[in-house]
Amino acid sequence: MRVLLNVNGRSQYSSDIRPEYQNSACGPTTAHVILNYLCEDETIRTKDVNELYKFLGGTKIGLFKWRMIRNLRRLLGEDWCIEECTLTQAIEQLRLGNPVAMKFDVYFTGQFLKNYTPLYKYHWVPLIGYEIKDNELYLTIHDNGGRNRDSQIRTFKYDDNRKILSFVKIEKEKH
Repeated sequence: MRVLLNVNGRSQYSSDIRPEYQNSACGPTTAHVILNYLCEDETIRTKDVNELYKFLGGTKIGLFKWRMIRNLRRLLGEDWCIEECTLTQAIEQLRLGNPVAMKFDVYFTGQFLKNYTPLYKYHWVPLIGYEIKDNELYLTIHDNGGRNRDSQIRTFKYDDNRKILSFVKIEKEKH
């Protein structure tokens, strides 16, 4: 089985993102990409990464998961469900057509002393797809770019990073 959403990625190093925010703008960039994919409300879609950085509570060391959840709830209101979710729930969100905010975090998961190399040590990305090949799960993300580089779609083996991954679903409630 394979799911890949047609999400437009974005580089956290874009020239319109304040230079002092760029190194730690992965969380707000991830939120921006997902909201522009999911939201029909133009007042939300027109918020830029700089505004989201301030509103969500970005810091020089990044955006804490609890802060992203709390402040996205404040921004989007009661018609939205924003909460941490499991891998199974994240895959279900992808099947429903919703990208998921995914965080790599070796520091707050206690994995920084372990002898393995994850894809990222601390980084938010939009999870936009998955595939099961040879009984192994592969996740597909937009990587939020780099200096002088647009966001790229990357696929990696879930098991190589599973100990440091967490997921936040951003879902419009069905009434």
